[in-house]
Amino acid sequence: MKTLICASDLLAATRGVNPPVLLDCSFDLTDAEAGERAWRQGHLPRSQYVHLERDLAGDKRDPSGRFLGRHPLPERGTFSRRLGRLGITASSAVVCCDGQGGPYASRAWWLLRWMGHADVAVLDGGVAAWREAGGELVADVTVPQAVAPYPSQAPALPTIDADTLLFRLGRGPLIDARAGERFRGEIEPLDPAAGHIPGARQRFFKDNLAPDGRFKSAAALRAEWQPLLAGHDAGQVVQQCGSGVTACHNLLALAHAGLGDSVLYPGSWSEWSADPRRPRAQG
Repeated sequence: MKTLICASDLLAATRGVNPPVLLDCSFDLTDAEAGERAWRQGHLPRSQYVHLERDLAGDKRDPSGRFLGRHPLPERGTFSRRLGRLGITASSAVVCCDGQGGPYASRAWWLLRWMGHADVAVLDGGVAAWREAGGELVADVTVPQAVAPYPSQAPALPTIDADTLLFRLGRGPLIDARAGERFRGEIEPLDPAAGHIPGARQRFFKDNLAPDGRFKSAAALRAEWQPLLAGHDAGQVVQQCGSGVTACHNLLALAHAGLGDSVLYPGSWSEWSADPRRPRAQG
């Protein structure tokens, strides 16, 4: 598993000898406890709930007090220990899901790959697809058998910080995964200022999905993404959003399309817009 797994294949895998570790990442940016409440009411059997802010993000400020955005990357040692508590080893198969079209599952998928984990995928279509395939939802909670912290190594996926991005503005594509009205600066419900990073192009993460809530085919995604890459390799492209979460959906779409791995700007607009000295654009 590298990008996506369909619900019927996951259903078969859960009945096998070595079922995958299942992570339910459901979340709501306007109600931080809604995802866990939904999970407790009914979830994939043996799935474990991971919370965006407690499990998939780190401290919002560095030791000097500088704001890093609403959902900075977790410290690698802390995340390594968290993976161990979830029972994830370097040989584990892992499937991430959510009930919101995949953005939070994509964040977990990206973080695992960033840690160097290879066998991880997102459930295509999420919890709804699982139910459509005949999978049941349960309310009982399975306590994982903790293992040693995940093996530490250098980050396996590239990221960029705000200062470096400021220096390289205009030197390669910058893609913003937020909805059009937020990108244009017409509304801003979450961050201190409205607009976007100058030179960015908008690709709403939900445009990666077909009407049924599943990802478009690899061929369709390639056709839609190649113009946005503007002749650049994916590794020259920076992906961002509001806080480094929905950008992972675009990163997953690119990988599923066979176009490679882009660079994530984890702080995204939430970090960028917090400093009035950084340039902003609207429209």
